[in-house]
Amino acid sequence: MTENNTGFQDYLKKEIENSKGIGVPVRAGFPRRFLIRRTACKNLHPNPEDEFCSPAVGPNTEIISKYCQDFKRFGTHSSVEYVSEPLIVEKMRPGGYMILNGHHRWAAAVKTRQRSLPIQIVDLPMEEDIRRMLQSSRSDRRVTLDLDEVVFRTEDDGPVERLPFFLRLRYKQRLRLGIPALFRYFNKHGYDIWVYSANYYSFRHIRALFMLYNTRVTGIVTGTGRKGRQIHEQLKERVSEHYPTTLHIDARGILKVDSRNRAYQEYPLKESGAQWSREIMDLFDALDRRE
Repeated sequence: MTENNTGFQDYLKKEIENSKGIGVPVRAGFPRRFLIRRTACKNLHPNPEDEFCSPAVGPNTEIISKYCQDFKRFGTHSSVEYVSEPLIVEKMRPGGYMILNGHHRWAAAVKTRQRSLPIQIVDLPMEEDIRRMLQSSRSDRRVTLDLDEVVFRTEDDGPVERLPFFLRLRYKQRLRLGIPALFRYFNKHGYDIWVYSANYYSFRHIRALFMLYNTRVTGIVTGTGRKGRQIHEQLKERVSEHYPTTLHIDARGILKVDSRNRAYQEYPLKESGAQWSREIMDLFDALDRRE
């Protein structure tokens, strides 16, 4: 591989063409996701649905050049954070890994002839997973929450739930204080819980995290920002039909949506600290009494 842009563009086109009609994402078991932290650059393949591979958008040559300079200076084994940050990938068939996030670093590694790159393997939910989630549903009403905007928070942002130290080593995300109690309240009162994130969390990892808090989550949808990975329109319609009533919860309020008549109503929240979950429970109690 030459370092000129024409050479890389030819390489990129060849990679896309080689996987066309063949490459598909597949499940990666926990041992693979836990143990494999690096892979050879030849095992990494671009995601043809990403803007990086689009002729209309394409790679940003300035970003690639900056990474090329960094790789030449530090190498890919450096402890420098922006160099050593792992590429987010999915296992794919017939072999290797599809890049979800990190195309420009991969391009720079190819152009500077790096042998390997750090990776983090994730399992994003597929359409069949969403269908199974719907089949496991116990209710015709649900609540939805954004993982990063609502459920997760840092200790600098406010009070959080605590796990034992050895579990915190594996589960880096901290739950907002009161989330487990709130989720158990939803479970008890007949609401399905669906959580979403644009980030590339393995949905099995998120499910296991909530199980540590003895809470049941019906639906987990991650990587929502990835092209081609949004829930299919027919599946979205099935979700809406299954749940005539949806309550979207964020840090500042609740939006109640009736999919049958497309009506909605907003309920602002006053609390943002330790009493946030208590206020939501009181509001849901009032809504249930009205119904």
